[in-house]
Amino acid sequence: MEGLNLSSTYSEFKELKNIDRPTLMSVLEDVFRTQLARMYGDADNFDIIINIDKGDFEIWRNRTVVETVEDPNKEISIEEVKNIDDSYEIGEEYPEEINLSSFGRRGILNLRQNLSSRIMDIEKANLYNKYKEKVGEILVGEVYQAWKKEVLVMDEEGNELVLPKTEQIPSDFFRKGDTVKAVILNVEMKNNTPLITLSRTSGKFLERLFEQEVPEIFDGLITIKKVVRIPGERAKVAVESYDERIDPVGACVGVKGSRIHGIVRELRNENIDIINWTSNTQLLVQRALSPAKISSMTISEENKSIRVDLQLSELSLAIGKNGSNIHLAEELSGYKIEVYRIDDTVREEEEDVLIESFSDEIDEWIIEALKGIGCDTAKSVLALPVEEIMRRADLEEETAQEIKRILKEEFEK
Repeated sequence: MEGLNLSSTYSEFKELKNIDRPTLMSVLEDVFRTQLARMYGDADNFDIIINIDKGDFEIWRNRTVVETVEDPNKEISIEEVKNIDDSYEIGEEYPEEINLSSFGRRGILNLRQNLSSRIMDIEKANLYNKYKEKVGEILVGEVYQAWKKEVLVMDEEGNELVLPKTEQIPSDFFRKGDTVKAVILNVEMKNNTPLITLSRTSGKFLERLFEQEVPEIFDGLITIKKVVRIPGERAKVAVESYDERIDPVGACVGVKGSRIHGIVRELRNENIDIINWTSNTQLLVQRALSPAKISSMTISEENKSIRVDLQLSELSLAIGKNGSNIHLAEELSGYKIEVYRIDDTVREEEEDVLIESFSDEIDEWIIEALKGIGCDTAKSVLALPVEEIMRRADLEEETAQEIKRILKEEFEK
């Protein structure tokens, strides 16, 4: 027993490695039997008694008493036994305790190495199984190291997880010690080591954030039917309510955008459009291309494509910045959308514009607040003094001034 210090070894494995008692006993016995087989050629006739609580063990070799010994490992001569205990007869089993000192320095070193290796394998398997069951769940960890191509994240138990650059939002920037929130994307064994990959660009990440912020989604009253994203730029979330008393879009936005704001901040100000889901393809595409007003639509089920006719003034709204709006609408509907202009008349400078047309620059809850005071168009908002907008729409002065600046720029283009 000397030199192995089993008591402290047991304590470490039980408390730090989260290995259950039966598994630990099985591993210890197997490690001892492997070493005994190396020393004696066979370990079938050995009894190994392990006391986990005391951190102690005993090893007994059982040999049959015989007249003439043919296998020294399993047999002992009657003459040798009589010198120790004359009560034994031929054919009986003679137990003999094996001390750890007989293993020798090299044997004890082999025991330690084998034990550490087996425990490490079990720990890796436990880690793999633990996270394999958590794929798709949110994880909050601490940045341990940040490199150009990936970020190493530590969970609360000190396990290493990887957030690749490809799974980060373009504007993400992390330093050592930062807290990072991501979804568990994938778990695989690589070179016999669990590789746990995180993601902040996955649609599942956005879905889980909504579950955290919107109780109705967590409780199952509202279902997220589909999520499509261009990470860091824009996302569309289609929701459906099983209770007609609940407005799914309003519930997700929250009072004055209280629920959506936290999600937008986490996603580095990603613009999120929340859409009422419908199985009616035409209506779904119409909602997905909002705030653009569609003049007409033709669906081709054979080619899985949709022709959308729009006034010139609606084209930029339908397409969106860098084509983001129409691209996400295609992903959401599953159809290729082809946009056609039906009016070559350029909008005159004095023409008014609906307030919904500014949803890329003005939060949805603010637009709703302005419509609630009767300001449906840009000019109707510009006609009001800042103080009046603040009082009637319950907005901060800075917000009201910013809205007027955005609307004014539209007519100065």
